[in-house]
Amino acid sequence: MNGLSTLLIFVGLFLAGGAVSFWKQKLPTGVVVLLGICSAMALLAGVLRLDVWE
Repeated sequence: MNGLSTLLIFVGLFLAGGAVSFWKQKLPTGVVVLLGICSAMALLAGVLRLDVWE
């Protein structure tokens, strides 16, 4: 596990927490969806950069 994959996974989890928080505060759906998409992309990039696939 290198530093960049760790950072991407951390950022993805942080954005997911923000999306959940914004959803609980009843903020506009577009903001929540955008944060959710960004979170999923960051998590996916972090997981795909792990060296466990070889």
